[in-house]
Amino acid sequence: MEISIIIVSFRVKHFLEQTIRSAQEALQGRKGEIWVVDNHSADDTMPFVKPKFPNVRFVENDHNVGFAKANNQAIRQARGTFTIILNPDTIITPECINQCVHWMETHPQCGAIGAHMIDGNGHFLPESKRAFPTPWVSFCKIFGLSALFPSSPTFAKYHLRYLDEWQPHPIDILAGAFMFCRTDLLQSLGGFDEDFFMYGEDIDLSYRIVKQGYQNWYLPVNMLHYKGESTKKDSMRYVKVFYEAMLIFYRKHFPRFRTVVYPFIKLGVLFRQALAVIRRMGSRIIGKKQSGLKGHWVVLSEQPDVVADCANITQFDTEIPASEPANVLIDDASFSYQQIVDTIASHQRKNVFFHIFASHSQIVITPKMNG
Repeated sequence: MEISIIIVSFRVKHFLEQTIRSAQEALQGRKGEIWVVDNHSADDTMPFVKPKFPNVRFVENDHNVGFAKANNQAIRQARGTFTIILNPDTIITPECINQCVHWMETHPQCGAIGAHMIDGNGHFLPESKRAFPTPWVSFCKIFGLSALFPSSPTFAKYHLRYLDEWQPHPIDILAGAFMFCRTDLLQSLGGFDEDFFMYGEDIDLSYRIVKQGYQNWYLPVNMLHYKGESTKKDSMRYVKVFYEAMLIFYRKHFPRFRTVVYPFIKLGVLFRQALAVIRRMGSRIIGKKQSGLKGHWVVLSEQPDVVADCANITQFDTEIPASEPANVLIDDASFSYQQIVDTIASHQRKNVFFHIFASHSQIVITPKMNG
């Protein structure tokens, strides 16, 4: 078997269905398997999804065991030469898999690969390529120097913004939303460290891959991830959980910096939480711009009238305008997921918002929806 795809899910049933369908399309012509490990979702994920995919291997946990442990449940049983760790709110394409397989076959020292991740509206997600969070890199990230000097190799190492996003690069850290790994290496490392419940486990695994003498690579091939880091940064809970994960990472890999790093990280948590509160108050005063579901619509479908009726859209065009604002609804019965991702990537701009009509469930999947 060539490829194992592992998806850990938690209360995102509509996104999950779409991710599985895209994975099935991406595996066409290859010998592969898809694993879904559900962390006791309370939204009827399993009754909704499981009957639709008899060939997918499901693991149903009776409580939320966390991202790391859930992945490991499938990693231990993966039979593919390569294993893909995939978030349940992503769209993967045949081109992405093809390029990753080719790169692995021609670069024997490559242990794992990350991709050019875009959000649901086609914007590049900077967490696609990152550096190890050394004390200096963490300092620049926490106190905003990386944002102030985004092109600086000295201050902007966290997201490596000074590296061309359209060129392949050896990098330090891969995002847990998409990790294309050699299965034998992944299994020899024991998968993810289960001391990490949520966040940080991808950093730790990336670090251990490099310590084994392999390289992590970033490839400029598109895949879609709906809920990138930008959607979480204003959450106080995210700040707390993420930086607690960083403490675990430092205790494990940089114990000699304990007296310096621990107080520094705790100070950073307070600083970032204060910023989160300020941002939240500012958004309430100013008012957030509401994107999608209002205004001019474009329906891309072989049956636009039928799709528009299902989506309760009364007026629409069938071509994306050159410059005017628009909501674009793409019918997944008329276009492959490769075509959908290519369309979103090639038309991204601030005033165009994309949605996908999930024909099997007859619903509109939008970046702002819940599950």
